[in-house]
Amino acid sequence: MGSSWVDHGLPDPSEAFRKAFPGRSPTLLSRAPGRVNLIGEHTDYNGLPVFPMALRQEIRILLSPRDDALVRVVNRKREFGPREFTISHEIPPHVTGDWANYLKAPCQALARRFGDLNGFDALVSSTLPVASGLSSSSALVIALGQAVLRVNEKTLSTLDFAEEMAAAERYTGTQGGGMDQAISAGALEGHASRIEFGPLEVFETPVPEDWRFVVAHTLVRAEKSGFAQDAYNTRTKECREALEVVAGVAAARGLAPEGVVSYHHLLERVCIQDLVDLGEENLEGTLLKRLRHVVTEGSRVYDAEHAMKRGDRLTFGLLMNASHQSLREDYEVSSPELDELVDLALGAGAAGARLTGAGFGGCMVALAGPDSVDGVMESMEQGFYQPRGDVGKLDQILFQAEASQGATVETL
Repeated sequence: MGSSWVDHGLPDPSEAFRKAFPGRSPTLLSRAPGRVNLIGEHTDYNGLPVFPMALRQEIRILLSPRDDALVRVVNRKREFGPREFTISHEIPPHVTGDWANYLKAPCQALARRFGDLNGFDALVSSTLPVASGLSSSSALVIALGQAVLRVNEKTLSTLDFAEEMAAAERYTGTQGGGMDQAISAGALEGHASRIEFGPLEVFETPVPEDWRFVVAHTLVRAEKSGFAQDAYNTRTKECREALEVVAGVAAARGLAPEGVVSYHHLLERVCIQDLVDLGEENLEGTLLKRLRHVVTEGSRVYDAEHAMKRGDRLTFGLLMNASHQSLREDYEVSSPELDELVDLALGAGAAGARLTGAGFGGCMVALAGPDSVDGVMESMEQGFYQPRGDVGKLDQILFQAEASQGATVETL
């Protein structure tokens, strides 16, 4: 979906809740942040690491528990109409792309895990930009999922919950990985996180105080339905096919045991350059491109993490540039708008810039220093947004990202 619900001068949330649900008042606030992935794109569903940080922009849900299994949800963004359903082990989905599926996904998953569950009335709002590739859909899943747990007095560890929600979100039809759910659920304020998969593990690194990450929206919606969903799922399949071929060749040559089924396990036995060489010998066209991106991007995550630990902004920026080039040429998920914003940022002195999220629109992220960040933002404002006329509130589509805290539920 990739959609979000930005408040535009709407009434006080509690007042809006009581208007949406007459006679009811909210007793809980569930919030979950979006995220910006700094490097490691399209690697999570291939079992390789990613390096995101949570944003201050977030999904917020005001709740009033019910004593039955009914869930009633109203969205403060009017394009997303009210939705109502009953929590059960089998919740029929809405049509693909409908925002209700991101409400139903965590409810069905947790009902299967815990049995009968009570529902709630809920008002959803957001400070995330619309269809941005900043994980508003997963933030919604996390916020709603932890609401279900709190209402029903159930508990899961943060990582167990994140894995449960990653699996749950596939209900919507997108075969993604687990990055978005893990960082939204478990982010540490002021830190970026290397996230590993199989098993899920999170390793935090403080973001240097003099680093400035700038996020800019292309104004092209990064939908996770229709064409974008098909393209995303096709790449998942292509990566799997490329892995099967190269793993088979590696096993035949004694470089890896028979039956290796993940990039992670293959890379434990075959170095990156040798793996790329095997790909070039045994793959061609699209499958070769997909393999080359996945294995090199996974390596860039570790290099970037080390660069951040030592405060090496130049190296981190160069790795971001290499990532974008790979995403553009080998993974083929960039767009003219993304490339334009990247070029503007680099031309204004950014250390590095790349698309963030699945691509096909959405956002890019640039790294700058305190002395260059204003120039980078001004360059994108004047070179990209002003020629496009009225783009709405600029600070919602061009902003400095702050490494923020993961999801919480509080009693009002």
